Amino acid sequence: MIQHFKQSFFQVFTITSLWVTLLLTWFYKDQPIDILYLWNVAGIAVIFAALYGVMYNALWNHFTLRPLWNIIIASVLNSAGGLACVWLFSKEMFERVSPWWPGMLLLTVILHTVAFYFYAKADSKKKADELNKLIK
Repeated sequence: MIQHFKQSFFQVFTITSLWVTLLLTWFYKDQPIDILYLWNVAGIAVIFAALYGVMYNALWNHFTLRPLWNIIIASVLNSAGGLACVWLFSKEMFERVSPWWPGMLLLTVILHTVAFYFYAKADSKKKADELNKLIK
C-alpha cells in the first residue's frame, strides 16, 4: 500500500509540474520568471500530489469512515489546497478569488457528494458482477 501511495504521489507530482510549466509558458511567455518561482511550482506539485495522489486514494479506497466524513474531509482539503495553489501561482489571482471561498466550498461539497454516489453505485455494480461471475 505504501509503495502504491509513493508511486501515485510521484506520478501526480510529475504531471502537475509539467502542467504548471505549460501554463507558465502559455501565459507568461514574454515575461522572465524568477528562478525562485520554481519553488512555487514545486509547492503546487506537492499540494496536488498529496491531495490527488495520496489523500483521495487513501480516503476513498482504504479508510473506513462514514461517507459524510469522507465528503467533508475531501471537500475542505480540496478547497484549502486549491486556494493554496492559486496563492503560490499568483498572489493577484488569489486576491481576486479568495472572497469567493464560501461558494467554492459549497460547490465542492455538492460535487463531492454527487461524485461519491456515482462512484458508490459503480463500485457496487462492479462488485456484484464479480460475485455473479464467481457463482457461475
